[in-house]
Amino acid sequence: MASLLAPIKALWARLMAPLLLLPGNVRGAIFIMTAGMIFTAGSGFVKELGGEITVWQILLIRQATMTITVLPVIAKNFPDALRTKSLTLQFVRVVFAMIAMVGSFLAIQHMPLADATALSFAKSLFVTIFAIVLLKEVAGLSRWAATLIGFGGVLVIVQPSADGVDIYALYALAGAAGAAMVSVIIRHLSQFDRSITILSYQALLVGAVMLPLGIYHWVWPSPLQWAMMLGIGVLSVGGQFCNIAGYRAGEASAVAPLDYARMVFAVLIGLVLFYEVPSWATIAGSCIIVATSIYTLRSERRGR
Repeated sequence: MASLLAPIKALWARLMAPLLLLPGNVRGAIFIMTAGMIFTAGSGFVKELGGEITVWQILLIRQATMTITVLPVIAKNFPDALRTKSLTLQFVRVVFAMIAMVGSFLAIQHMPLADATALSFAKSLFVTIFAIVLLKEVAGLSRWAATLIGFGGVLVIVQPSADGVDIYALYALAGAAGAAMVSVIIRHLSQFDRSITILSYQALLVGAVMLPLGIYHWVWPSPLQWAMMLGIGVLSVGGQFCNIAGYRAGEASAVAPLDYARMVFAVLIGLVLFYEVPSWATIAGSCIIVATSIYTLRSERRGR
């Protein structure tokens, strides 16, 4: 395995050499924006597959691809990689990870890509609430006000009426809330469990849950659909790697706001590939959510 990875590592070192000459925040910004492009490209594949391939099958192949990718790391650290001080919390985290993935994928398949992406930004608003309630973090009046205004942006996008709310918008919000809960749990788990342990349980448990669901809903894919499903897995790994590299290189408060560039990529992909023109409500609501999220991030930094 080491001999097979050596050429890849050498190529990666050559590609990264020019970046190492740049300031940390600039490198971080490049990585975060690259991650945004990669994740949005994966969302485009999810949307394209949605007409014939179910979410369960897509997630099964995605998870299998990601598990195979990280398996050498898990094997190298086995059995220490599975030693956790809170098995219950690991299982709870996987449950919310499932909610996050299923909710976001269903929204991507059935909503305009820009709308689904904008609602996914509500994750930062949910993180604020969950961190205050569960981790007992202290929030001032301005932080609460920013969070409430951010949820006002969500209402602008969702546009509830007497006829109700789009069910897939609710799926998108459930996905954002699930992702926020995962972030809060990881923040707590990281105080006593290693990163490899958290990664191992994510890979193995989510795969175990997805296996029967994916098999039950299985539809034999065409070669192009196989390529797109495998591509989703590869892009997920690449996007997460770029995210980690971005936060390692730059300050979180400086590079995190650039994650919202995903909205621009989502609008472009939706317009070019799916002929989706974002509504004024989507643009206005996403601007409100992004603005309040950045304000919250800055205020947290000042508080620390």
